Amino acid sequence: MNKKITIVYPDVAGFIAPEIYGHFSEHIGGVIYDGIWVGKDSDIPNINGFRLDLVEKFKKINPPVLRWPGGCFAETYNWRDGIGKNRPVRPQWWTRFDGRYESNEFGTHEFFEFCELIGAKTYLALNVTSITPMQARDWIDYCISPRGSTTLALEREANGHPEPFKIDFIGVGNENWGGGGNMTPEYYALIYRQFASLIDNLTNLKIPLIIGGANGEDYNWTRKITEVISASEKRVSGMSFHYYSSKVGDAVNFTDDEWYGMIKKASKMEQLIERHYAVPLNYGIDDKMKLVIDEWGCWHPDGSGPSQGYNLFEQQSTMRDAVVAALTLNIFNNNASKILMANVAQLCNNLHALFLSGGHNCIVTPTYHVFDMYKAHQGAECVRTLVSDNCGELSQKLSVSASKKDEVITLTVANLSLTEDAVCDIELLGATRCGKASVTTLCSRDVRAHNTFKEPNKIATVTHELEDNSLTIPRASVISLSIKVR
Repeated sequence: MNKKITIVYPDVAGFIAPEIYGHFSEHIGGVIYDGIWVGKDSDIPNINGFRLDLVEKFKKINPPVLRWPGGCFAETYNWRDGIGKNRPVRPQWWTRFDGRYESNEFGTHEFFEFCELIGAKTYLALNVTSITPMQARDWIDYCISPRGSTTLALEREANGHPEPFKIDFIGVGNENWGGGGNMTPEYYALIYRQFASLIDNLTNLKIPLIIGGANGEDYNWTRKITEVISASEKRVSGMSFHYYSSKVGDAVNFTDDEWYGMIKKASKMEQLIERHYAVPLNYGIDDKMKLVIDEWGCWHPDGSGPSQGYNLFEQQSTMRDAVVAALTLNIFNNNASKILMANVAQLCNNLHALFLSGGHNCIVTPTYHVFDMYKAHQGAECVRTLVSDNCGELSQKLSVSASKKDEVITLTVANLSLTEDAVCDIELLGATRCGKASVTTLCSRDVRAHNTFKEPNKIATVTHELEDNSLTIPRASVISLSIKVR
């Protein structure tokens, strides 16, 4: 198919917050244990117990923020279990699914140290289902009170960290419409107000608070919590919602129709953003309730990952997952003015993971490469793009976004077609190109291929220079084009 992509600079559509490229690490399956954390005494190369390979590879894609400890895990988590010595072993939220117990070896100190190692901001997901507002306040006291100032600050010092930790974001609850208490939106909004009151009393309004939002297209939840919050004076900094493109065929052995079925589900993200954001916009509080899509990604049937089902929800990743990631990030870029943060689920050995690990093995997935290719968008200005003949069937469509930062325009494109390459003329309006452009491509002749411990680089990127304005985008591929301009 032949198309023209026009980059309309300086028609700027909004600032792309780096946090839109955020990540999520829950205590589930192999995300933390044998993923991020191998232990200080492990013969696997590590930094204070953190898997060295993962730390080094993760840093390269500039992770802006990491959400922890859940997810559903947060709903039964007691923060005191994860500090100090002689930490208790307990059943946790996911124990009834996989029979694994929580050692609490990875807790508060380990989370903040990991974020420091990778250069990411911190996003705590508070448990509001099974703890009181005062217990949540105590956790924050433990984390942020100045050295020597409170009993909990002294306890933090005794546990090896005299100086306070930095909390960058706090999520008040998780999926409170479901496992997080099975609450009604009105009831949850009142719970939010309780927790926000005590948190603000301690933090002096300095830490952004995220109110727990809807499941997918539950717009009624959004309307009800917005109604309660708009009538109160309680602070809110953003509103979350979760959306998974779920279970359209097997992770690897999907049909052509299932390829397009998954792409169609992922495309729905645009509508979700528009409709959820329209609610606080209608109440005039959209500046306080920008969107936080703090769980998103593909959810396939279990068992395709290297642990062969041992790690709960672990799945393999193909070019279908890469294209979904690219499509979703393009949607986020083009709606950047509405979005405060997003966190792909999850980091390692789970849904839509960037890493698969086990023992001494640690490999990256095609999704990792997409985040690497898109990292130049972080902190850039989104620039309008136009694509000719881009309506109709998914098999004829491209997903496109562009941004400008430091005299460089970055164009990212996902070809949604399984069968047709796209030959595109690139037109730049409002700026002058300087020299050759650099093109990075992620593709595979076999869209069902995937990286394994034996073949870790089966799907990887290639980079070349583009001398003219014509670009061929292979079928079922993702490209990133970097253009120096003046």
